[in-house]
Amino acid sequence: MNEFRIITDYLKKLTKNNPSAIDLNDDVFFNKKKKLVVSVDTYNQKIHFLNFKKPYLVIKKVLRGSISDIVSKGVYPNYYFLSASLKKNSLNNKKLNEIIKSLKEEQNIYNIKLSGGDTTLSNTNSFTVMTVGFSNKIVKRNNCKLNDDIYVTGNIGDSYIGLCLLKKKFKNINNNLKKYFTKKYYLPDVPIKLCNYLSKYANSSIDVSDGLFDDMNKLLNKQKLNYIINLDKIPVSKNFEHVIQNYRLNKLLYISKGDDYQTLFTAPKHFRSKIINLSKKVNQKITLIGCVSNISNNKLMKGKKSINLRNFKGYSHKF
Repeated sequence: MNEFRIITDYLKKLTKNNPSAIDLNDDVFFNKKKKLVVSVDTYNQKIHFLNFKKPYLVIKKVLRGSISDIVSKGVYPNYYFLSASLKKNSLNNKKLNEIIKSLKEEQNIYNIKLSGGDTTLSNTNSFTVMTVGFSNKIVKRNNCKLNDDIYVTGNIGDSYIGLCLLKKKFKNINNNLKKYFTKKYYLPDVPIKLCNYLSKYANSSIDVSDGLFDDMNKLLNKQKLNYIINLDKIPVSKNFEHVIQNYRLNKLLYISKGDDYQTLFTAPKHFRSKIINLSKKVNQKITLIGCVSNISNNKLMKGKKSINLRNFKGYSHKF
């Protein structure tokens, strides 16, 4: 049983009289009257991060991945609550100082404040972050419109290559590339510069955490609409292209795995020039990768050829 069936078949019915829960069909809780936006994320060792040998970097990844939910709704994060469940002997003075340094730096970068949390002893290392922001409007999932353009911020795929390097799946990659990709794995470039603008242009949005195509499916969900995405338009870094070509890898495998924490959104075509100008204005890469359609099935195109996406799934928790 996967996480989405648990939500739709079991938990959703408990929110019947709570419209702020948005039927548990979005990444946030939103109380419009109180202008309150809340998200919660949990990160477990060996699932969301490999180990706890580098707490300075793990904490940055956890915090950035958490605030990306609210950021993708067009809302600035203001406060966060951090709970840590840790194995015995997993902490010492050195690691605690690294954690504090990391949190302090992230607070300064994103203007967020630690506001509470909890610590417990556990048989595995795990972190839960609750992020709080305030807004009178959010950009929801499942509000795509027919013929909307589909955009994604930043680059896709670097983080997954970083994970593969940490798992030692590649050999003979030079140190500069190793540093680049592992940095992208631990330090995702959350597109916070768009927070002031996303609700002006976007009809629907989501962060890319479980994989570009899986998250696009969630963005559309039960709307009776589908997408057409151009493979060659999906933004990747020059370093990504270098590794894909040198190792003769299937590009699709590495852009479909998630952990990118970019914002995926749809917007009306008449905003196209404004979004291009916005990208330049705030110095945030935004790429048009496709459109929302009423065709019978989702399509990934390379030129005039349609590519079967069946073997290119993102991440899903299965219980």
